[in-house]
Amino acid sequence: MTFARRLTAEALGTGLLVCTVVGSGIMAETLTEDVALALLGNTIPTGAILVVLIAIFGPLSGAHFNPAVSFAFALRRELPWSELGPYVVAQVAGGVLGTFAAHVMFDQAIVQTSLHVRTGGAQWFAEGVATFGLCAAIFGGLRYNKAAIPVLVGLYITAAYWFTASTSFANPAVAIARSFTDTFSGIRPVDLPGFILAELVGAAVAVALMGWLLATPRNEEARA
Repeated sequence: MTFARRLTAEALGTGLLVCTVVGSGIMAETLTEDVALALLGNTIPTGAILVVLIAIFGPLSGAHFNPAVSFAFALRRELPWSELGPYVVAQVAGGVLGTFAAHVMFDQAIVQTSLHVRTGGAQWFAEGVATFGLCAAIFGGLRYNKAAIPVLVGLYITAAYWFTASTSFANPAVAIARSFTDTFSGIRPVDLPGFILAELVGAAVAVALMGWLLATPRNEEARA
């Protein structure tokens, strides 16, 4: 695929992902005052849309939709470092536009600044764990069952919404995009650095640990 088409796929996929996250959060918050039920209403659409988006855009761009995932692939030398910056720009731009699209659909102010506090060591550690697990699921799928990756990622994020204290952003582009909405899924801009750093660290740890764990044994290499 041409580089322009790959970048467009990354921007569009990230935009649709964020539009789902923000839009389902607004819908859930509108329909119920029960926070647990609202979170469930936010979780299921997010996991479902990931399955769809990765299946559609995976053959085009790799369906990263996530600077931490792109960073991990660059560390693995499976994405040229020269392409990492454009990938990240496309993902962030697409994500922000996805937030704006959700606001338009729900007749809200298009540009907002989130006031939702999400900070502290527990939240940062949770983001590191969430991103580590996401990358581990992707690398495991690449090693053993590529066709299962859309489902693996969708199910992992669905679970991670509930077992992480941060509700598993696991994605710097999504975090940045969510700072532009003062709705259920928002995050204060001032809280972004801690989240983003934790996500990148989690991705790097996944590259190191899963690279060792999933390495092809020497006896297999010899037979090949």
